Amino acid sequence: MIIVTGATGKLGRQIVERLLTRIPADLIGISIRDPQRAKAFADRGVRVRRGSFTDADSLAHAFEGASQVLIVSVDKMGDACVRQHRAAIDGAVAAGARRILYTSQMGAGHDSHFQACRDHAATEDALRASGVPFTSLRNGFYAASAMQFAAHGVESGEITLPEDGPVAWTTHADLADAAAAVLADEGRFDGPTPPLTAAQALTFDDIAAIAGDITGRTITRATAPDTEFREQLTGQGAPAGTADQLLGIFAAARAGEFAAVDPTLAALIGREPLSMSTVLHEQLSGGNDVQR
Repeated sequence: MIIVTGATGKLGRQIVERLLTRIPADLIGISIRDPQRAKAFADRGVRVRRGSFTDADSLAHAFEGASQVLIVSVDKMGDACVRQHRAAIDGAVAAGARRILYTSQMGAGHDSHFQACRDHAATEDALRASGVPFTSLRNGFYAASAMQFAAHGVESGEITLPEDGPVAWTTHADLADAAAAVLADEGRFDGPTPPLTAAQALTFDDIAAIAGDITGRTITRATAPDTEFREQLTGQGAPAGTADQLLGIFAAARAGEFAAVDPTLAALIGREPLSMSTVLHEQLSGGNDVQR
């Protein structure tokens, strides 16, 4: 049985949906803190059990009978994040899983400018130490994050953000397709995958130009000093630590940590990944949200 954690989140939900097109529902299990939120999957024959990364007993029940466990990384940063990931790894090992998969990120490394990438590196260390074969899905940076950063600026006509660098923005939908393909073809990758990215790495200057072409309006890109951007975030109520973590994304982009593009994602999903132009067009034309 393939167990997927975080199966009602943006990525996890889509991974389960893709798996259901590849393997029977009774071979899929979900580990989730609130099983009621996954009733739609249960109604389709997926095994749904409560599992929390802070409750080892719940993980033992949720991971029971697992052949593979996909650990979808938690929406936290720092020690708490790594501690929960280690608990999930321990749970998968105890359950006898023969492979552990993990949603990591391109640029994962102990020296990254971005805290999340340092957390991913620490989690990958724990996977290596587990003694169980593992696959670390080095996902491209989410295109949805670019939209969050740029949305106000696209509306106002000026995208004002810290200095950045090229980023291989990649959609949740494509990454979910890739994860399902890897789960269905067990053993395709050992250890970290190549970067799973779309075909282009774009800066916010590029995004402003694409948005301008789509809307027919002039959309400019202005650079805000890091200190000014940090003050803006904290002035809007963001904790200082959160502001520093967000700034880390721009520092990492400037250092080229998210600039790589690789054909592996296209090979896994059997088509070209969705482009940022497509994402922007869907968002700005009021179409379906390709990020979901």
